[in-house]
Formats: sequence, structure tokens, C-alpha cells
Amino acid sequence: MNDELKRKQLRKYKAFATGLFVLMTVIFIITSILQKNDDSHWIGYIRAFSEAAMVGALADWFAVTALFNYPLGLKIPHTNLIENSKERIGDNLGNFVVSNFLSPQNIRPYIQKLKVSHFVGDWLSKERNQDKLVNEVSNIVLDILNKLDDSAVVNFIGKKAKEMSDDLKINQIVGNGIEYVLNKNDHQRLITNLSKQIKDYVLNNQEMVKERVKKESYFLVPKFVDDAIAEKITSGLSKYFDEVENDENHSLRNEITKKLYSFSKEVQTEQKWEDEFRGIKNDFLKEEKLHQYSKDIWNSIKKSLSKELEEEQSALKTYLKKNLSELSQNLQTDEKFQHKIDHWVRVTAYKYILKN
Repeated sequence: MNDELKRKQLRKYKAFATGLFVLMTVIFIITSILQKNDDSHWIGYIRAFSEAAMVGALADWFAVTALFNYPLGLKIPHTNLIENSKERIGDNLGNFVVSNFLSPQNIRPYIQKLKVSHFVGDWLSKERNQDKLVNEVSNIVLDILNKLDDSAVVNFIGKKAKEMSDDLKINQIVGNGIEYVLNKNDHQRLITNLSKQIKDYVLNNQEMVKERVKKESYFLVPKFVDDAIAEKITSGLSKYFDEVENDENHSLRNEITKKLYSFSKEVQTEQKWEDEFRGIKNDFLKEEKLHQYSKDIWNSIKKSLSKELEEEQSALKTYLKKNLSELSQNLQTDEKFQHKIDHWVRVTAYKYILKN
């Protein structure tokens, strides 16, 4: 119903009420005149009825008008009550509602009855509701992604990356990383693999060793002597690295471990390493490069996330639905979880209602 129709109906009812009042007035005048020449009882009854109707109509008009306006524009005391007393009425009404409906002792019993966990769990258990919720969330996130200012996001990523990297000491990270690997003894696998590779390389390249020995030998030395020397070299090296490969406590392993520990400390403490890594970091994070990195990161995130949100059976939506199903099951079967959720809702609702 529009405002024009409402105004039309108001005029209609006002005309009808005024017409009835005029009718009662005319009847009252006519019966008053008739009563002077005729003392019939029915005339008296009609006159009394019309008189009562006029008085009632005037009383109702005055009462309603006096609430919101001055009757006939006359500033009669105790009229236009709403306008003159609206602040006091509002305060009294507010105090009444708070005192009688929103007091702690009144709202506590209702809040204690709140059990939303089972309702939410039951609602989420239905596949159509899961689809509806996931699609709504996806649409909201997608809308936010499309409305974001890409340049502002790129600048934000670049700024935060620069702030984080300013105090970042790469030499400390590298040194601590080496120590971490050493403490876990993971470097031993590298030594084992490297020893095997060297051993196999020596055994597979014996002819090359012989040629090298022959090349470095004097021309007077017979070939069989050079070959014997080459065999001793390849045999000795292969056996040595075989020992390193199979002996976890080999002296070479221990020596390498000591050198690596020493190197890790050196990287962490010596100024030359700090300067070296700072130079690498500054070159890597130059403003134009950092801007490009940030742009690539944001474009990749936005493209991937938008694709996941738009596809009906995407991995992200499947993952969300799976978690909603698990949440639904927990809300329906896990009493401790139900109690925790319901308690949190009650406390939050109680605080919010009292706060407002």
C-alpha cells in the first residue's frame, strides 16, 4: 500500500466520521424541537442517543488530538502531550522495558534455555544447506576479490614484505639452518651418498686415471708401472670412500661435521657473511623487483582463488563441505563440543544484551 492510497483512505474515514457527527447533530436539533411540542418517550430516547453520540465523538476527537497537537490551535494546558513530553515518555518507556524485560534476572532463564548447537548441527547435516552456505560464502568472497583495488593490494604486500625483510638477517637463518641439519644428523645421508658417488666415479673411470698417470709420468717409466700406480690409486680411493660410505663413525665424517659446525658459527657471527647476505637480500628485494614479486603473488592468489570459488566441484568447495559435514556430526554427537558451543553462545548473548 503506497502513501497516496493511505492518504485517500484517511480522507475517506475522516469524512465518514465527520458525516456521522453532523448526522447526530441534526438529529439532536430536530428531536429537541419536536420535544417541545410532543412529550413522546421515543423522541427523548433518540435525543439522548444523539446527544451521547455527539459528546462521545467530541471527547474522542479531543483526546486523540490532544495527544499529538493543540485542539483547534488553542494551547490548552495538558495538550500536545507527545511533542511536549516525548523525551520523558521515551525515558520512562525505556526504563520500563529494561526494568521489566531486560534485567539480568528476567533474561537469564531464557538465555539458559538456548541450545543452538543441535539446531545448527541438524541444519548443516542437510546437503542442500551445505551447498547453500558454501555458495553464499563463495559469492561474498568472490565479490570482495573483484572489488578490491589490485594496485593497493600489491603495494600492501610489497610494503609488508619490505618491513619484514628489513630486520631479517639471512646469515642467521642460513647458519641456524646448517646447525639444525647437523643436530638432526641429516648431513650423514649426504656424506653417504656423496661417498658412493665418488667411489663409483673412480671405479667407472679407471682408464682415465691410467691416462692421467701416464701423462704425468716420466717417459722412461714403463707402462706396466704406470698402470700399477693407477690401479693402486683407483683401488685405494674406492676402498677409502667405501669405508666412508659404510662406517658411520669414520674420521672423515667426523671431520666434515666439525668443519660444518665451524662454518655455521662463522656464518652467524662474522661481519663479512652478514654483509654478503645483506647484499644478496637487497639485490633480490630492489623496489622494482619487489613490486613485480608482489604483483605476481597477488595475481596468482586472485586467479587461483577466483577459479576455486567459481567452479561448482572445486577442491576448495569440496574441502569446505567436508569440514561442514564433520562440524555437523560433532554438533550432533559430541556432548562436550555441544556444551562448549552453547555456553559460548549464552555468554556472548548475555553480555551483548546487557551491554545494549
